[in-house]
Amino acid sequence: MNTLIVKLNATGDVVRTTPLLHRLDGTVTWLTAARNCILLDGLRAGLRCVTWEDRASVLESSYDLVLNLEDEAEVAHFVRDVHHARLFGAHLGSDGGMTYTPDARGWFDMSLISAYGRAQADQLKYRNRRSYQELLFEGLGLRFEGEEYLLPNGVETGLTGDVAIAAAVGPVWPMKNWVHYDRLAADLRTAGCQVNFLPIRVSLLEHIGDIRGHRCLVGGDSLPMHIALGQGLRCVTIFNCTSPWEIYDYGRQTKIVSPLLGQYFYMRGNDARATTAVAFDEVFKAVVGCIAAPQLLNK
Repeated sequence: MNTLIVKLNATGDVVRTTPLLHRLDGTVTWLTAARNCILLDGLRAGLRCVTWEDRASVLESSYDLVLNLEDEAEVAHFVRDVHHARLFGAHLGSDGGMTYTPDARGWFDMSLISAYGRAQADQLKYRNRRSYQELLFEGLGLRFEGEEYLLPNGVETGLTGDVAIAAAVGPVWPMKNWVHYDRLAADLRTAGCQVNFLPIRVSLLEHIGDIRGHRCLVGGDSLPMHIALGQGLRCVTIFNCTSPWEIYDYGRQTKIVSPLLGQYFYMRGNDARATTAVAFDEVFKAVVGCIAAPQLLNK
């Protein structure tokens, strides 16, 4: 098999697509954003990473399978020119608009290019109880059996402790934030735990090293969460506005779902009620359980 995977953004979505590399035989070319190549280079034999800027080089080969997991028209225009036997995922329809192959409906019916429109797509997403990996594997005719993420080793940064807190959120999803991280850190430190807020790093390998140096990661639905899961780390994850069910927990994640999730599901605005709905005590107890220190509950 000669396979082309087109998954550019976001980096967390790139990471959660890597379980496919366990099951795709032969040569795999992965077309992605430049910043993600450091995560993919050398992950397995026969894997080649190509940046979007160098995408023309992809056209030099013919592929048995092309997986286009992006829903942008510019990407679909490029994929149209790739020589392939089978296409899975997003492409340009006969009318020039965005559509997707029938075998990819499980995932793309819930996407921004859903055939049902945005409102119904979000309803389908809210009702969905299958993980991203299950949906992707099933569409490709495979059975997901808990295949792990693949990640590079990262680099040693010297940042170590009991709990790492991933408090930063991007501008797209401000309601992923939780307002009590400072209080959580203070109470855990008072109880004798070593707690670090993850710093912003230029290198993703440093970011991996920072997370690896801890016993537990606390944060929202984010890249650090995927990295923690990929390194076998326990994590406590707060879901304020995105789907907890799409995340496969690998038996090491405690999901804390906002009681207002339905109200703010996949909303990209910013409402303080969304960031305060999850109770402090619920998160604190989950973290204590994560680091196996029940005695801290009495502190």
